[in-house]
Amino acid sequence: MLPPGLMQMQPGSADERRLVKRFRALDADAQRTLLVFADFLAARASDAPARSAAPEPLAEPIPETRPAEESVVAAIKRLRRSYPMLDGGTMLQETSALMSAHVLQGRAAAAVIDELEGLFARAYAALRTDVD
Repeated sequence: MLPPGLMQMQPGSADERRLVKRFRALDADAQRTLLVFADFLAARASDAPARSAAPEPLAEPIPETRPAEESVVAAIKRLRRSYPMLDGGTMLQETSALMSAHVLQGRAAAAVIDELEGLFARAYAALRTDVD
């Protein structure tokens, strides 16, 4: 099930044809990146119902060491594991914007990951403030 507000494409729809046309216009590396991003979004959509059904209690972050060479998608997954108390749905817009900056605008992965780490830390601090 797609999150509210996202349109579901019908097979053969104009949106689906547009997406396929854009995909075919990309080189092999960009196609792989787009598929990784699509997998990330699909995983977010499938995680949403379980997360909203049973919210996790507020806990301390579980820090994981940042690997020397890490993709943006791997960083998002690492940060989600490190901050399980955060609602990814509320952070989806900012996370997606950073992912798009990397994928579509060519921003360096390390810089985007630095911003993602800051985003998650700020969201946790805000949540902590709301609870206290």
